[in-house]
Amino acid sequence: MENSNTSALEIQNFKGKYPKQLWYLFFSEMWERFSFYGMRGMLVIFMVSQLAMNDKVANLQYGATQAFVYAFTFIGGLFADKILGYRKSLFWGGLLMIAGSIILAINPQQFFFFGISFTIIGTGFFKPNISTIVGKLYKDDDHRRDAGFSLFYAGVNLGALIGGYICIAVANGSLWASLVPAHLRWNVAFGFAAVVMIVSLLTFTQTQKSLGDIGLSPLKDAPSTKRKRLEIVTYIGSLLIIPVIMTMVSNTDYTDIFMFIIGPASLLYLFYEMRSFNKEENKKLLAALVFIIFSIFFWAFFEQSGGSLSLFAAHNLNNTLLGIPLDPNGVNNSANSFFVIAFAAIVGLVWLWLNKRKLEPNTVVKFGLGFLFLAGGFAVFYYTKFFADANGRTSLDLFTFGWFIITFGELCLSPIGMSAMTKLSPQKTQAVIMGMWFLASAYGQYFAGLLGANIAEASTNASNLEKLSVYADGYKQLAIYAFIAGILLILIAPFVKKLMQDVK
Repeated sequence: MENSNTSALEIQNFKGKYPKQLWYLFFSEMWERFSFYGMRGMLVIFMVSQLAMNDKVANLQYGATQAFVYAFTFIGGLFADKILGYRKSLFWGGLLMIAGSIILAINPQQFFFFGISFTIIGTGFFKPNISTIVGKLYKDDDHRRDAGFSLFYAGVNLGALIGGYICIAVANGSLWASLVPAHLRWNVAFGFAAVVMIVSLLTFTQTQKSLGDIGLSPLKDAPSTKRKRLEIVTYIGSLLIIPVIMTMVSNTDYTDIFMFIIGPASLLYLFYEMRSFNKEENKKLLAALVFIIFSIFFWAFFEQSGGSLSLFAAHNLNNTLLGIPLDPNGVNNSANSFFVIAFAAIVGLVWLWLNKRKLEPNTVVKFGLGFLFLAGGFAVFYYTKFFADANGRTSLDLFTFGWFIITFGELCLSPIGMSAMTKLSPQKTQAVIMGMWFLASAYGQYFAGLLGANIAEASTNASNLEKLSVYADGYKQLAIYAFIAGILLILIAPFVKKLMQDVK
């Protein structure tokens, strides 16, 4: 077992396909994602059924909530780079997420936005930093990195699979209905998120023992009084901002203002940091920005899963998959994760196999392929309209096949993107760049809410069959846009590859 005196270089000189620390981080992330995706899958349905919001408002609120979650990953990455280090940031974030989940479990109807605010800030400290730690397990030129992130991504999705199905199915009463009283279903569902987050944090406390000097505070050599003072200020400041977050999340007008500010502000900060880097490093950062910008569009489409697709599943899907009765919203929340688990490691090994034969596509082309798969999946969602009955209910089998196709798009983009961020960013700004990667997800979530709200508004006062047609036509448009983005990425691949230089 390594101690804190073990250098990162010693850890990076591992034998085999994966470093042992990756497996520890795999399980910590798995339980955290159970908590996160379990809650995410419940948001829209909870707001419609328990808070009496209409479909349009619920979509906007969902987009706002998720946007703040991912926007704060940039801030969490910034504080990790400058003050706390990756480990303390991650641990503090986990504590805040536990607190938020407990608040929601006690009384979700009354304390919804209060509990969500804790979760938002907690995820901001947790999410970018565990991904950065994974990147630190590899040398910059280690071709095994993409495969490692693909395996890590399988952990993400194992948690999402279990949490995404169990939480909403318990809340809807389609799972363990005899064990959970009807009036406590939502409390228990949110309670699951708290319990598994505790498990995640306990797992990480053991993980730290094997990380050597990876993730320690950048101020570890500074006077202890100065370091502790800055850490305490960070902790107190993150608590004091909770009422502000609560106000902004509950009013989507404030969300609009925040999103107009945070993106340009992060870019200005990056350009400020770029002054201290050389020409080659700045070219790599520009390449990273290309990936970040395109990922916004990818997530805006993909994240219909928690918004419009949740309502589509509730209203327009039957409840049998391959003849097995299943909660359609549970399937919507977990199908993608199931397929990622099944194929992530295989896709990672395919990259390694192609690399050995010098046939592996570069990162830009992988991104382009991601969009083409995304287009194919939404095209399938569109075609579900042709299999509907008179009540506007259509095939859960076909819908699930759409998620099967989209999964390969996600595997071409998300783990590859995380890996690229760690390869393209200079050492001292890696957590900030990873934060910007997740900030792109914030904008994706934000635009996902707007897109979902537009679709929902178009179907207002329509019959269930008419709603199906409106939603399906909306997904057809998204398929077309995703296809165009994919082709564009493949066309500009040579230009972006020049910016990336030696990074594959």
